[in-house]
Amino acid sequence: MRVLIADKLERTVREHLEDLGLVVHQDPSLAGDALAALIASFGPEVLIVRSTRVTQAHIDASPTLAVVVRAGAGTDTIDVAAAARNGVFVASCPGRNAIAVAELTFGLLLAIDRHIADGVQSLRAGAWAKGRFSKAWGLYGRSLGLLGFGGIGAEVARRARAFGMDVHVWSRSLSARDAAAAGITRHATPLEVAARVDVLSLHLALTPDTRHIVGARMLDAMRPGAVLINTARADLVDRVALQEALDQRGLRFGTDVFHDEPPGAEGVFSDPIGAHPSVVGSHHIGASTEQAQAAIAAEVVRIVSAWHGTGRVPGCVDLAERSAATHCLVVRHRDKVGVLASVLEVLREEGLNVQEMENNPFAGGAAASARIHVVGALRPEGKERLIASPDVWSVTVVPLTG
Repeated sequence: MRVLIADKLERTVREHLEDLGLVVHQDPSLAGDALAALIASFGPEVLIVRSTRVTQAHIDASPTLAVVVRAGAGTDTIDVAAAARNGVFVASCPGRNAIAVAELTFGLLLAIDRHIADGVQSLRAGAWAKGRFSKAWGLYGRSLGLLGFGGIGAEVARRARAFGMDVHVWSRSLSARDAAAAGITRHATPLEVAARVDVLSLHLALTPDTRHIVGARMLDAMRPGAVLINTARADLVDRVALQEALDQRGLRFGTDVFHDEPPGAEGVFSDPIGAHPSVVGSHHIGASTEQAQAAIAAEVVRIVSAWHGTGRVPGCVDLAERSAATHCLVVRHRDKVGVLASVLEVLREEGLNVQEMENNPFAGGAAASARIHVVGALRPEGKERLIASPDVWSVTVVPLTG
């Protein structure tokens, strides 16, 4: 099996995959047309990326490509829809960078409150300005709002409580019981959280529903002088509304992500938000700790190993949550070569499209039971054709509901 790594990753990834007997090629310089050309010529079964974008052209470049693994938490840099159309599995490594991002979240918050970045700049310029930099809120007793409560949000909440902060959360997946167990307050809407807290921190995936979730209305609802932290995705925030809030409402902003990031590790940076005096920014480094990278590397190896060993992709994001199947056929049959092929031939002739299928052998290896999910109802005549085979004992049709 061939694996193409198109980014810089922990060296252990390549070493472990080669130990499995896989052919691994790594070139961190690849992107765009050059990456598509190498996919076409090398013919990898697995493509591993970190920050490199994977487009439809890359997905289409070789029919051998079966799995794309992003060595990071999200998949917004991958054309997941194109992958799904081509039957390419897409997986990522959510949660493996949670502690690293939570630590940076608090680093940004502390830097804003204690004017750390400006203070360092002043010292390096040879100026002592204790009076200017000695004014701070302090975090104890302040309220922190979280939009999103996955792995990262939960880690941020733990640290906030250790700082003595009250934590307020909006999350579609957070139950009242889990909120009570975590010692946090759950709210029905993001706007409720924004209006209630001193600090609002974003920990959401970027989807059509969350794009610009922080817009003018939410920013207007925040308290004067409040702090907004974004270590997730830049497009969660409406940049026009953000600029206005920074200029007119005294909002303070800590961010690890920008709308206009250079494509590589080095480059010219021109996003005006980064130069605003009320902004403390970092260079999209949330997951860039040795601990996080080691954890992500281990997860990448686990995903590729599972595909290589079982044909399954842990954490795949582009499989249908529910197929279009309307009926399940339970076929008890002799465990012989060609039996299932003949069953599928009958279903083809009946015009029933198979959506899912599993075959479970009984002890001893003489018999098996197949569960076949199909679109459409099997006609009585079709059922008679199936059980007419001496190798098929019975066929049970189960309508699927819900």
